[in-house]
Amino acid sequence: MNVPHFLSGTLLLSMPGIGDPRFERSVIAMCLHDEDGALGLVVNNPAPGLTVRTLMQQLDIDPGVTADDVLVMNGGPVEPGRGFVLHSADYQSQGTIMVTDPTGPVWGLTATLDVLKDIARGRGPARWLAALGYTGWSAGQLDGEMTRHGWHVAPGNPAILFETDITARWSAAYGQQGIDVGQLSATPGRA
Repeated sequence: MNVPHFLSGTLLLSMPGIGDPRFERSVIAMCLHDEDGALGLVVNNPAPGLTVRTLMQQLDIDPGVTADDVLVMNGGPVEPGRGFVLHSADYQSQGTIMVTDPTGPVWGLTATLDVLKDIARGRGPARWLAALGYTGWSAGQLDGEMTRHGWHVAPGNPAILFETDITARWSAAYGQQGIDVGQLSATPGRA
């Protein structure tokens, strides 16, 4: 299934002074955004002490050949017990949503146990991250937020998600656009 573009396939970056401590210095991989609402995953806020290996064991999945025991992300405040795997576009199973931008697939989003089982067996996506919960907006809500100080849109660069250290993703996503985060102000200006 392909998703309408809008902000799908982009990175939503919080601005300094966003006013919501849950999203300070957040990088959100936007997966769905259309006239009905939006959904994204925070990709730089690890769940304290929760690793993919531990999560698999809790779900009775033998971690098997799972390479690195990576941290699970807090994907957002909505449905914090629901799991997602954000992954490279080389993998697709039943229920996978391929997130696209005008140039084609950017990444995939799978919310079934199949992807974790495939990762454990060494047959999963080449690059991936796991998250619990998501960030969601109702119809028109994100569009309204985009008119106020709080969010900046960056290109959906998979390298930021899958190759950049968790603690550096926010500044790296700004940096890919030539923006030095040290120069950003927490107070919006007026033109």
